[in-house]
Order: sequence, then structure tokens, then C-alpha cells
Amino acid sequence: MSPTESEFLAACRRRQTGVPVWFMRQAGRALPEYHKARAGIGMLESCERPDLVTEITLQPVRRYGVDAAVYYSDIMVPLRAIGIDLEIVSGTGPVIAEPIRSRADLDRLRPLEPGDISYVTEAVTQLVGELGRTPLIGFAGAPFTMASYLIEGGPSKDYAKTKSLMVAEPALWDVLCTRLADLSAMFLRVQIEAGASVVQLFDSWAGSLSAADYERSVLPHSARVFAQLAEFDVPRIHFGVGTGELLRLFGAAGADVVGVDWRLPLAEASRRLGPDYAVQGNLDPALLSAPWPVLADRVRSVITSGAAAPGHIFNLGHGVPPTADPDVLARIVDLVHGEGPALRATAPALAGAN
Repeated sequence: MSPTESEFLAACRRRQTGVPVWFMRQAGRALPEYHKARAGIGMLESCERPDLVTEITLQPVRRYGVDAAVYYSDIMVPLRAIGIDLEIVSGTGPVIAEPIRSRADLDRLRPLEPGDISYVTEAVTQLVGELGRTPLIGFAGAPFTMASYLIEGGPSKDYAKTKSLMVAEPALWDVLCTRLADLSAMFLRVQIEAGASVVQLFDSWAGSLSAADYERSVLPHSARVFAQLAEFDVPRIHFGVGTGELLRLFGAAGADVVGVDWRLPLAEASRRLGPDYAVQGNLDPALLSAPWPVLADRVRSVITSGAAAPGHIFNLGHGVPPTADPDVLARIVDLVHGEGPALRATAPALAGAN
């Protein structure tokens, strides 16, 4: 079986029979084999070493038997590749040496060329050869989230500088986000051309915006990313945190699948989106430490709620926490694979009986 025939891609295209499962951030910090492989190697450096990227990406596929691999990288990689001075600080996240806040600062954002990230092409090519029938998910950061890091200089609780620039200097904002959209589109294009079967655009911080601000100032730039990938027959997933009020707009940006965090039942998310979109999610990562019988019931509830959607990919509502027990994630995969098809098949009938 090739990736084009997989249950995961069938769910993306809204014609599944089972329930595929993968976890955001499955390739990394919760796995002891990941820490062993990356010992003494910086985060961004590890993303530039094809053999290491291949090993880390494959680790959760071997351990869990998930239905898709996610390319091990970071949304900051394309910015580093064009010469932006940044680092990933342990316990903090991305830190930008010189934030971008003026038109003159934009000169540092040159276009990304495939040759800048030849290591991505090499790693994806290796991975596709190793994965066989398992699809590889490529990913990139969406313009708003990347702009937030560049403007704030690092993580932020309120994105005050970002929102202020967006509203006060819309022309500057549009130029900045257009360049970032083109950067992300090229990053994804390189992954697709090397063999990625699906892509996910992360707009992690878009949930900090009102629907009106998102629609006016952000959606056009995320749509620009997806539009540049339209020539490829590759499903597109769009995900953000706290985006319950933005789901319709997330879909309208050009997604086939909309990721949903844990704050909203998948059935309600699907109702807001309509029949043209599959959903992904949405177990609360905080519940991974709950007693197994309690957690198992929550997993079943997610599957049952997801059955209201024309396609459902089981996932967490955000990334795997670093403290997660890998054995618990393995049990979740087994439960989803073992009980998911029957739960999905019977859920609509049960809903009709109520």
C-alpha cells in the first residue's frame, strides 16, 4: 500500500472507514530515544542534519504505530536559513536577536530559495524511502505566528507589539506577512516536492485575535500560503490554539482539514465548519496523566464526537507535553485503532436515537 491509499489520507479527503491517529510533537521531547539521539546537539542544528532528522521522525512511528509521520523541524528553520539571527532557548522558545518593527528591518527578510534548505530535501527523500506506506506530514508556521515571534522578539503572553503594528501600520504589516507567506509556501513546496504527502500550517497564536482582525489582517496571508500549493494534490491541514471562533475562517483560508483544540467538541467544530472539511483533534494533552480508565473514556468521547464530521483524524488538541508517558500514548493508539472504526460507525445512529 502506498501513502496515497492510506487511511490517514482517506480521512483528509473525507472518505475514511477507520480512525487514523498521530500526535503533534510526537517526534521529539517525550521520547527517551529522542533525547539520546540529540544529546549535545542544539535544536536548530539538529534540524539541519538529514540523518538525525530521519531518525527522530521515525522514532514515534516505530514506537507507536501511528498512521502518519511528522517531519522533525521547527517553524523557525526557514527564517534561520535566510540569515535571521535567532536561537531556540531551552525553557523559553525562539528568541530573535533583532526584532523586526520597521520598514527598514524588512530588508533582512529575503526570499527563501530551495538551495538554502537542501538538507530538507535530503531528509524528506530519506524519510519517504524509509516510511513506505506511512504518509509524511510536512509543516510550516503561518505568517501571523511567525510575525509574532519576529516582532515581539520571542514568545509573548499578549502579543501587544504585534497587534499594535498590525492595526497601526497596516501597509507595513501586509508587506511583512506577504514575505512570510512566501517563505512558508516555499518551505512547504520543498517538502512536498521531496515527497511529503500532506502539509500542516501552524498558526499557533491566531487564537489571540478577534474574528474581525483575523479576517481582515491575517486570513489573506494564510490563504496566500495555501494558494501557492494549489498545483499539488496534497491535503492541507490548518491548526491554531484557541481558535473556536475562527474555525470557519481557518477553513476558508484554503484548508482541507481543520485542527481543533480541546476547548470545543469536534461535533460542534464540524457544525461550524460545514460538510466540506475534515477535522483533526482533540484530546486535552493535560489529561494524559489521568488514570487510564478515565483517559480511555475521553478518547472514546473524542472519537464519537468526531464521527459527526465527514472526516476525522484523532490527535491531541495541542502538542505532546514533554512529561507525557510514551506508554500511555501507545495505549491511546491501540485504543483508537481497535475501537475507533466501530465507534465511528455507530455514533451517528446513537445520535439519531437521542
